[in-house]
Amino acid sequence: MLRAVPAPISLSPRVVVFDYGEVISREPTDGDRAALLARAGAPAEPFWSAYWAHREGLDQGTASIAEYWARVGRDVGADWGPIDVHELWAIDHRSWLSVDPGTLGVLHALVAGRTRIALLSNAGADFTGWLRFGSFAPLFERVFVSGELGLVKPHAAIYEHVMGELGIAPDEFVFIDNKSENVEGAKAVGGAGHVFTDAATLESWLRGLGA
Repeated sequence: MLRAVPAPISLSPRVVVFDYGEVISREPTDGDRAALLARAGAPAEPFWSAYWAHREGLDQGTASIAEYWARVGRDVGADWGPIDVHELWAIDHRSWLSVDPGTLGVLHALVAGRTRIALLSNAGADFTGWLRFGSFAPLFERVFVSGELGLVKPHAAIYEHVMGELGIAPDEFVFIDNKSENVEGAKAVGGAGHVFTDAATLESWLRGLGA
């Protein structure tokens, strides 16, 4: 099925900065989650609580992949070996690689309108290859990954770093994220923001911003 790119969206001198997970990417499917649980050999709870509870260390680069999974394993009472960890990592990593065609259309519309765009993701350094060299990567002026920076959303320091690197003032900073606390973090440093729910709503909001 052919997908058309929406009409250009022009927001210059603003720069629109996008989150990746569940904005550009689709959320992991039920099948993805089931596969990870099956390989972990753990019930849904406490597995998902542990999975998210230790994620910030992975995203901030203060915990390695092995350390992250060891912490999850301790919480669920699992004694995973190194081969188990490699497989758990691969299943989990793949589950975040599906992309939302609607959001990709919005990215292309912004670029067609000569609007600068960048990416800011709370993600481990293991995602940098995909985020910097995937097919959508050339759309972005810059890619910022928390696991490399040692900073995470929603703390002010990460937004200030991004604005500094992009050479923009707070009133030129527009941030898109699916988590309200991350959008509020961007607003707290003087930027504008939108909590992502779907591509159509995002496109409408951006066009309203440029009206």
